[in-house]
Amino acid sequence: MEPRNGSTARQILAAALRRFADCGYAGTSVQDIVSAARVTKPTLYYYFGNKAELYQALVDSAYDERYRLMQEAVKRGGTLAEQLAEILAALFEYTQGHRELMRLAFATAFAAPDELPREINYLARRQRNFEFIHRLVNKGLAAGALDRRFDGQELAFGIYGLMNIYLMAHLVLPDCRLNRQTATRVVQLFLAGAGVKHRDGARPTRSRSRDARPA
Repeated sequence: MEPRNGSTARQILAAALRRFADCGYAGTSVQDIVSAARVTKPTLYYYFGNKAELYQALVDSAYDERYRLMQEAVKRGGTLAEQLAEILAALFEYTQGHRELMRLAFATAFAAPDELPREINYLARRQRNFEFIHRLVNKGLAAGALDRRFDGQELAFGIYGLMNIYLMAHLVLPDCRLNRQTATRVVQLFLAGAGVKHRDGARPTRSRSRDARPA
């Protein structure tokens, strides 16, 4: 039989993705998947062993492809700002074309302990992807491109968090556009901050909000 990356395996993965995305892990049976994929149960078990292994393969593909895209994106940028913008633009484009897969990845990360089999493991890949951004940020710190009042992990969480908020917003609100312009604006916000700058570089503080009224 053909390898796991062959057409039959891809057909099974595509059918499983649609079912998992629509019904969740518990709400999807092996029979649902083989019926949608138009294959037999022995064929599915030949490639994936069981339903959990099939689910794991989908989650792995989501994290692995994001990692590959980040690696390629960094090569297209010279400065830290350019590299971050390239990463976000690549991941934004990927998410728009793979909404179901990205929904599955986020759902896995936020699932309750009993919603998925114990053998499903995504933490190592998620950490690997985060550490890629962490290392990039640390290089920016060493080069003087980032504010050294903050450590590398804080800064990495900042840009990684912004990126994921936009990705999740797009999955929930399709009108939330993800494109290269958005990627550039997100990076500008991260690097410059949102506070108004005084000429001496200090940021003003307010004791009350704009809508506050005197007692």
